[in-house]
Amino acid sequence: MSENKKKNLFDSIKSKGKSLEAEMSFFDHIDILRKHLLRALAVVTLFTCGAFYFSDFIWHSIIMAPKDPNFWTYRMMCKLVEAFPNVISQEFCITKIEAKIINTQMAGQFTLLMNSSIVAGLMLGVPYILFEVWLFIKPALLEAERKSASGFVAFASLLFILGVLFGYYIICPMSVNFLINFTVSPDIENTFQIDSYLSTVLTLTIGTGIIFQLPVVIYVLSKLGVMTPQFMRKSRRYAAILILVIAAIVTPTADPYTMLIVALPLFLLYELSIMISANIQKKKLLAEKEFYKN
Repeated sequence: MSENKKKNLFDSIKSKGKSLEAEMSFFDHIDILRKHLLRALAVVTLFTCGAFYFSDFIWHSIIMAPKDPNFWTYRMMCKLVEAFPNVISQEFCITKIEAKIINTQMAGQFTLLMNSSIVAGLMLGVPYILFEVWLFIKPALLEAERKSASGFVAFASLLFILGVLFGYYIICPMSVNFLINFTVSPDIENTFQIDSYLSTVLTLTIGTGIIFQLPVVIYVLSKLGVMTPQFMRKSRRYAAILILVIAAIVTPTADPYTMLIVALPLFLLYELSIMISANIQKKKLLAEKEFYKN
């Protein structure tokens, strides 16, 4: 066999070995990901079973609470009216919420019970799901990247919890009160299906938790070089308009105070995102200077 043929044969064997190694590495990663997903699913299932066991408390004290005039948010709103009667309108104090919520399907209430338990399990399991995500991506990061992202799970979980609480105690009761009491004509009685009510509560609550992940998204985009603080500062006026539009949509009331209460945390999140992006850019510039010095 000639030298050229031998060389071609060896090159072919090497390339085949590299491709096989890559395939093995790919399937190894898939297997590791499967294990992380199974652990996360087990924890979510455990929380779901716990939510099913405490379903009476979840339904009466959590899900149906924004429909009750004695809900914490409504009581605080009335106290604000009492404290600032010349500034805040009396309409801001909510003392009556009248609406009939019905079920029109034979298995509707059981389905709602199962769905609400699963959603509760997912929400309670978010910190652990994020922890499993961190464990999966951690080996692929450099030592410096691991240190800079070491608080990812705690920070993302805290933002999600704050978002859920803000959505549940601020956005949800204001929207529910407006939608339940709003009438086009006094001849039309508001009667809502329970799945519509549950969907509204969950959408507003979980949606706000997801929106509060904005600093985490900006952190990742800044690390990738997609987002810069200069761009975010230039886009601040457009971001302000977008935030006000979002606040107006999620709080469909004519009261400007309600919209501003919702918009304020979003403005703060945007400014926090600018600070995070600026900090990442600063570290990148310092690392480049150190690299060129050496």
